[in-house]
Amino acid sequence: MIYQEMYVIRRLLIISEGYCMKLATIRYHGEICVGIVDAEAKTVAPIPGCVDMHALFGCMDIIPGDQALPLSEVELLAPIPHPAQDVICLGINYYDHAAESDSVTGKSDNVPKAAIYFSKRVNEAVAPGGEIDSHSDIVSDLDYEAELAVVIGKEAYKVSESEALDYVFGYTILNDVSARTIQTVHSQWYFGKSLDGFTPIGPWIVTPDEFDINSKAKIQSYVNGELRQNSTIDMLIFDTAYCISELSHGMTLQPGTIISMGTPAGVGMGFDPPRFLKPAATSASACRTRVSRLLSRTGRYSIPA
Repeated sequence: MIYQEMYVIRRLLIISEGYCMKLATIRYHGEICVGIVDAEAKTVAPIPGCVDMHALFGCMDIIPGDQALPLSEVELLAPIPHPAQDVICLGINYYDHAAESDSVTGKSDNVPKAAIYFSKRVNEAVAPGGEIDSHSDIVSDLDYEAELAVVIGKEAYKVSESEALDYVFGYTILNDVSARTIQTVHSQWYFGKSLDGFTPIGPWIVTPDEFDINSKAKIQSYVNGELRQNSTIDMLIFDTAYCISELSHGMTLQPGTIISMGTPAGVGMGFDPPRFLKPAATSASACRTRVSRLLSRTGRYSIPA
């Protein structure tokens, strides 16, 4: 069963000040290419000869072509449709989500003393406007998690925390869709978070020179127009620079590596009773953000102008 249009995650947002260089992967007349989205998110200018985001890693200058296409006339794909490696995720990495987890688990202190890393298999990232498969034959508690995702741009090995952000290619939004019963019954999170269609990413990547990772940028999610998650990235327990540095001491982070930084409070399992995603139809609502905007319609992510 696949959710029909107009439901699942209404909005996942990260909001900051300033305008951004937005890099999108698009399909136009059957051809896939990467382009630069304008500040108003109305047009996209294809980058000549660039058919994959990986071609831009390590580039000093990104220059668009002369043609600007209306965004409404192209198909937006996930910025990196087929990640070369599993996504590296962080669990319980917001202070408010740690408090929320206290109530779910019955423990008194879920603030981790060390970063909790796990991986998420992504055969194909769900595109803006794409569908999230509910896997209703094995899943009854489908949940959402709005997350800031970091894309590594050059090989990182044993980098210091002060140097770590120099290795970032850009930032995007990832919805860490989760099957809660599967996640818990197996005593680990890999299977319950790695089902096909469980990783919407996008709509684009914004370059780090246009986004202050040390700001109080908001991260939010809406379900059927209702604000569910509402936090700021300064509430991360382990920040981006720390995680890049720690991971690189022992493993090489390759260009294209995606690190998803965890989710704040407000996920479905955190409510009493839990409020998981169910098939339904509601009116769409738009969201706007300097980093990205991500609007889901019943299992779909769509990007309004």
